[in-house]
Amino acid sequence: MSRKVVRTSKFRHVFGQPVKADQCYDDIRISQMTWDSNFCSVNPKFVAMIVDASGGGAFIVLPLSKTGRIDMSLPTVCGHTGPVLDIEFCPHNDNIIASGSEDCSVMIWEIPDGGLTSPLSDPVVKLDGHSKRVGILSWHPTAHNVLMSAGCDNVIILWNVARGEAVVRIDSVHTDMIYSACWNRNGSQILTSCKDKKLRVLDPRKGSVICEKDKPHEGSRPVRAVFVSDGKILTTGFSRMSERQVALWDPKNFGEPLTLQELDTSSGVLLPFFDPDTGIVYLCGKGDSSIRYFEVTDEAPYVHYLSMYSSKESQKGMGYMPKRGLEVNKCEIARFYKLHERKCEPVVMTVPRKSDLFQEDLYPDTIGPEPSVEADDWFSGKNGEPILISLKDGFVATTKNKEFKVIKSLMATTSSSSSNRQCDSAVREHRNPLPVYCVLMSLSVLIGKNIL
Repeated sequence: MSRKVVRTSKFRHVFGQPVKADQCYDDIRISQMTWDSNFCSVNPKFVAMIVDASGGGAFIVLPLSKTGRIDMSLPTVCGHTGPVLDIEFCPHNDNIIASGSEDCSVMIWEIPDGGLTSPLSDPVVKLDGHSKRVGILSWHPTAHNVLMSAGCDNVIILWNVARGEAVVRIDSVHTDMIYSACWNRNGSQILTSCKDKKLRVLDPRKGSVICEKDKPHEGSRPVRAVFVSDGKILTTGFSRMSERQVALWDPKNFGEPLTLQELDTSSGVLLPFFDPDTGIVYLCGKGDSSIRYFEVTDEAPYVHYLSMYSSKESQKGMGYMPKRGLEVNKCEIARFYKLHERKCEPVVMTVPRKSDLFQEDLYPDTIGPEPSVEADDWFSGKNGEPILISLKDGFVATTKNKEFKVIKSLMATTSSSSSNRQCDSAVREHRNPLPVYCVLMSLSVLIGKNIL
């Protein structure tokens, strides 16, 4: 009798868990637009969500700590004249966020620490260059102030945000609407999927096609693609029978997929989120009520199913927290911000471990917030590898230092005010005996008069 050997993996028991109700963001009117973007962007400071707005487009930005019921009168970012389709925080500055809209423009906003206190309608930079709506935004992972935008005019533009100018315009490659566009790990290549049923790897500065694959999935529904480890490409799409599929490709040999797996027959587009530190890819379908996760390895079948997080309510969008925003002491390896119709619910992915010590195998050095190359240098041809930080000593320690500085300044203010109070009380104590003595004397005089 042969026994089935279970593949060993430290992520085999990863489980998802929603946070408690009081840690959700309630009473938010999430946008009703039927656009296949995330509708949500998150970083260690803020969570931003596209909301319904009359007379234009808007999104809200909340500090992570502002949970509970959100007031209807909360200020929004409301500079667009058409609905907002995509938003993304800058990976190198947590206060900067980009937004793309139906009004054909891209806007860059600066969010003050602590969140908005009044509606924000004037962007730091407005980028005009698309002739149709802008539905895809992606910041460069290592170059400072480089932003990619893709519109329904089948054009990709690379912006130097600091100068407010379009440096590269890729307008002769795509013959139909662009479904997805993303960078590789060091930003030296761009991967796009298109309605013309082609997958393309582009040289971003030359605007030329390095390699392409025709019909990665046979179906006519949208295809999504992301770079995974070792330059491989993971795609999600549909078969001819409208079954949802996930496939892994090697760009050096685009002929046949390394693996092609059928998942189910739902109609929602699967949004892939890849974690390069753990090799896990999370698939979140718009309209689904579940998050599937797979481990991508070098051994066949290459994409190994791990598990699935399921809930009752379907998701209208999904935000993905960068690794530096996770709680490492709780063995948290991913955190999603799931958008419902009227609220945002964080979902935490955890590896069960008994030890409270830092788990080095779960948290290798990860991409930090520092850029490794400036925009002008990058456009001139210089590539920069990501600057890595340790979650044990780097980011956590920095956070503690920041908090300590804040606490220290508060302590200085408190101690100065308390010393002032002590001085005042001491002065009062020194002054108090005389008035008390006078009151007693006057009382004794009155009593003496009454007695006489």
